[in-house]
Amino acid sequence: MTSRFAPFRFVSIALAATALLHVLPAAAAESGEVPAAAAAAAPAPAFTTTANIGLYSQYVFRGLTQTNEKPAIQGGFDLSHESGLYAGIWASNISWISDATPGASASLEADIYGGFKYNFNDALTGDVGFLHYAYPGSFPNGFTKADTNELYLGLDAKWITLRYSYAVGNTFGSADTRGSSYVDLALTHELVAGINGVAHVGHQRYTGPNSSNLSYTDWKLGLNRDFSGYVLAAYYTGTNAKDAGYTVKGKNLGRDQLVLSVSRTF
Repeated sequence: MTSRFAPFRFVSIALAATALLHVLPAAAAESGEVPAAAAAAAPAPAFTTTANIGLYSQYVFRGLTQTNEKPAIQGGFDLSHESGLYAGIWASNISWISDATPGASASLEADIYGGFKYNFNDALTGDVGFLHYAYPGSFPNGFTKADTNELYLGLDAKWITLRYSYAVGNTFGSADTRGSSYVDLALTHELVAGINGVAHVGHQRYTGPNSSNLSYTDWKLGLNRDFSGYVLAAYYTGTNAKDAGYTVKGKNLGRDQLVLSVSRTF
């Protein structure tokens, strides 16, 4: 049977709860504890670090296979400052040097870079920096080392990126090629359901006595999608690289290639 005093009990409980809600914040303030909603947001750290690792069906750089169409494992580490300054290191296995040069032994590419990014506005970011490509190993006498130094300048307008790289010395093992350059235009845009479409075209221009055989244009089309931090990707690449400049072991390094990969940044 329902008590006739139930309404009064409900009112009493409601009044007590209301009073308690008023008392708790004051008590918390007196004890030095600040409610979470009132706490000031923690300042963002001045430095940010990220790392990345990936497994690739092969390593293709500027349209040229670097691993003779064999798998590659790649990874790197980046450090950036709130001012826009950044630096990093990245590495991959390679085979193109030893494949092309009897007596040479070099199976690693290690890139060291640093630069500065500046946000002109929410849509446009500028990027300027320096990149050193290192290929440690042992080489025969008279071999022009593949180590390369490039200065680069880039613009990033949301899903469009334009970058220009300029070699300040010999370029990827070709003598007397100071001033060689690479122009890279890339577009990345979501197509549907988190799947991104990627399109790229680039032109590698060489200076020096063999420039006509070494200069070429490359392109890439592909798709990628992020699955809880793991990015799956598939790309198809090609070039118009000449056989006279890029034939190694009977194959043109710049022939059409399919690249599959899984990578993660953390």
